[in-house]
Amino acid sequence: MKTEVIILAAGQGSRMKSSLPKVLHPIAGRSMLEHVIGSAEQTLDGQEDIHVVIGHGADTVRERLAHFPVNWVEQTEQLGTGHAVMQAAPACSQADVVLVLYGDVPMILPSTLQSLVSACDGKNLALLTIDLANPSGYGRIVRDTMGAIQAIVEDKDATPEQKAITETNTGIMAIPGKRMAEWLNNLNNNNAQGEFYLTDIVAMAVEEGTSVVNARPSSEMEVQGVNNRMQQAQLERLLQKRQAEQLMNDGVTILDPARLDIRGSLACGNDVVIDINCIFEGEVKLEDNVQIGPNCHIQNAVIKAGSIIKANSVIEDAVVGEDCDVGPFARLRPGTRLETKAKVGNFVETKKAHIGEGSKVNHLSYVGDAEVGEGVNVGAGTITCNYDGANKFKTTIADGAFIGSNTALVAPVTVGKDAVVGAGSTVNDDVPDGHLGIARGKQRNIPGWKKPAKK
Repeated sequence: MKTEVIILAAGQGSRMKSSLPKVLHPIAGRSMLEHVIGSAEQTLDGQEDIHVVIGHGADTVRERLAHFPVNWVEQTEQLGTGHAVMQAAPACSQADVVLVLYGDVPMILPSTLQSLVSACDGKNLALLTIDLANPSGYGRIVRDTMGAIQAIVEDKDATPEQKAITETNTGIMAIPGKRMAEWLNNLNNNNAQGEFYLTDIVAMAVEEGTSVVNARPSSEMEVQGVNNRMQQAQLERLLQKRQAEQLMNDGVTILDPARLDIRGSLACGNDVVIDINCIFEGEVKLEDNVQIGPNCHIQNAVIKAGSIIKANSVIEDAVVGEDCDVGPFARLRPGTRLETKAKVGNFVETKKAHIGEGSKVNHLSYVGDAEVGEGVNVGAGTITCNYDGANKFKTTIADGAFIGSNTALVAPVTVGKDAVVGAGSTVNDDVPDGHLGIARGKQRNIPGWKKPAKK
């Protein structure tokens, strides 16, 4: 059975009070439309028959999400949900089931969509409905005495008896492909808004004897839409809660699920511990027995087994090897790679630096554009002077070298194997293997010196 998806994403979202198209506003680090496309992709099990109807800010939407293999369909006039579906319908002529979704309903689960597609089965009109304690403002699902769906009545048109109905329409539906074109062609805009309503096909299906069935989401939050900043913030917290619960179900220790933000994807091994106020962005992987201290920000990084990231550390586009020790207050910038048992301590910044196995950069240092071998000790206050104002240059520190505190290594420069650089040196020339390099002014002690006194 061939299933295709139409995602309606043409609205302006004026209540967001933003120049950014509504469907591009983020929830957990990804745009709302990305979330919906992701659920659709999982529902289709790898098929690429997804059609996205865009209108307001169409060029921006296409540009931001160009990496998705979807068919972009432009709706130049926004004349209702039925009209939006009409724009994409010709591309779905071979579908057995057409699933209609909304780009501002980001938390819909693939399992729910699969249930809806199964309920349709290419023969029935399937609606996603939900019971609400307060259904005010929503279209009611009207059933006959046998429980069969007869119509959707909008709140403003409902009788007092119908207003008492708690089963409501979410707008998400699965349409039998062989009936869709005819139903859409019979829509009209004879209503106060002058729009074509997709929900009008329910009455058509009932009139011709096509069964109208329903499926239900697992929770109300699945079908919550976003129309303003408050709703956006509410869904942000709900999605963060969902993600935290899934991690804990998988065995991750999260010390306070309410103080965790995942803005992308976070994959965790066994016995991972995450302290409070941590932010994970992009694609992050934490292997077995990793510990993340409080207030850490980790983006597009791999932290390998047994490593400890201490409080207030920032890691971006980096790889931390096994059993490493990072922080507190460390910053690993893009291109950093730490090998097994390397240590980067407090107030240390690295960039495009390969730190070898067992090497230590413990305090108050900057190591950039550098290749650091195994068993190296870099003393406090050391910097690699890698930039001359126009070009970057590389520093190489070979295995077993010892760099004294407060050293400036002026790149390009190499410190050889087992070499030592004396504290306070400014090193301009290579230090050969096994040598002691000292580059500092000679000390003078002046006897009888009197400290200045206040006048």
